[in-house]
Formats: sequence, structure tokens, C-alpha cells
Amino acid sequence: MIEVLEAQESDTGELVAMMRDFYTELGEPFDENRAERALRALLADPSCGTAWVFREGGRAAGYLVVTHGYSLEFSGRIAVVDEVYTVPEMRGWGIGARALALAEEHCRRNGIEALRLEVHQENRRALALYERNGFEAHDRYLMTKWLSLR
Repeated sequence: MIEVLEAQESDTGELVAMMRDFYTELGEPFDENRAERALRALLADPSCGTAWVFREGGRAAGYLVVTHGYSLEFSGRIAVVDEVYTVPEMRGWGIGARALALAEEHCRRNGIEALRLEVHQENRRALALYERNGFEAHDRYLMTKWLSLR
């Protein structure tokens, strides 16, 4: 049976290892120090969001990270499924759907009315999961500009 636990600082090593695998699958750059720093900051400040670890027999099977923000367009506080990942050998076990339900439950408990996420267009399996769970695409581009803080 798969259990879900809110992530603790002691889970950092396992979470960062899964993040590395996730980013590698996506072909995204991964900076382990930066990822660990960001994860530790999230775990230390619940106002930023929450992370959960999915476990099967004590072994990490996946994770979910939901972060918080604010949007006038969406009438106030919003949340973002920042990352959701299942280890390859446990895909198809319902972890993704369970993660999305958990994200929605988290939002409702915290008075958040809009939940957003980002997905690579070619990731058909994830797109289908998100659409089955009520997410809708927008005719917009997500754009990012990295800012130097130094």
C-alpha cells in the first residue's frame, strides 16, 4: 500500500535524488546545491507551500510539491503543482492521480480557489492525466526571465 507523508527535512536527500531523476528525464538542467537549498527553504516555511513523499514499503515512490502565490486574475491566492514525480517502476499505480487529489485538498483546506501546473507539450501521458482531473489548457505561453540577485 502506498502511503503519503508530508515531507520533512530528513527526506531532503531522497527528494533531491528524485528531483535529479525527474530533471534528467525532462532534459532540464539540474543544480543539486540550488535544488537542495530551495527545497530546504520550502520545508522551513509553510507559507511558501508544501511537499509530500509517496512511499511503498518504506521506499520513496514519488513526490509532490505545491507552492503558493497570488493572482488578481484568479481572485487572490493561487497554488501551483510545482513538481509531481513518480519513479518509473511505479507509474500506472495511481500515484499521479492521488497527488492531484492531494493538491486539491490542500488548496481547499487553505482557501485557495485556483490550482495551476505546467507540463511539457510532448508529455502526452501527463497531459491526459491532468485533463482527466479537470485541468484546462490556456492559449498563452508561459515565459520566464531569470533575475540576478547579485
